[in-house]
Amino acid sequence: MGTRILSVEDDERIRTAVKLALEDEGWTVEEATDGESAIAAWSRTPADVVLIDIMLPGIDGFEVCRQIRRQSDVPIIMVTARADTHDVVAGLEAGADDYLTKPFAPKELSARIRALLRRTRSVEPGTPRMTFGDLEIIPQEGVVTMSGTDLHLTKTEFRLLIELASSPGRVFSREALLERVWGHGYFGDGRLVDVHIRRLRTKVEQDPANPRHVVTVRGLGYKLQQ
Repeated sequence: MGTRILSVEDDERIRTAVKLALEDEGWTVEEATDGESAIAAWSRTPADVVLIDIMLPGIDGFEVCRQIRRQSDVPIIMVTARADTHDVVAGLEAGADDYLTKPFAPKELSARIRALLRRTRSVEPGTPRMTFGDLEIIPQEGVVTMSGTDLHLTKTEFRLLIELASSPGRVFSREALLERVWGHGYFGDGRLVDVHIRRLRTKVEQDPANPRHVVTVRGLGYKLQQ
């Protein structure tokens, strides 16, 4: 089966342009025009990537994202008509892996999707399991546990944790994490890193407000420690 993309967009002109661009890449595109039909389409046949417009009739894009994220770690891209920080952060907090601001070039959308599809749980062969106090990471199996309990991380959260764990105690700048986890073309958008770090902490920290493992080094970035 080829790559399937669920495109959720109420503007017919944009929806048609996105469909044509993605089909040119050889991907199969299923369309939804509102939140309810998007959730129904997802329940019927889960996609490999989901593209969600924030402003939808009925259930908005944030809620569609949250409902899908409760069921799956599928890559999700939120689309917003504004580069407004509130919309972007709210979309990422809802569970999105990435975002795009309208208007966007079809080539940019395709590049973002390809980057998400490469972001799998596979790691270099022979990567050992890593232990940080009560936090254990088993890279080859894509497993993370805390005090023996399995944690459910999205693919992006897993990649972010693996990058931090690759050099314990090393401080990674936001720019370095953007390049390593999201790929090229994200320079300067520290919101992606900051929001995903907050989401990661809610899963790997006993007290996310006072993190023990994923630590902020003020003015420099983040590090993972025992």
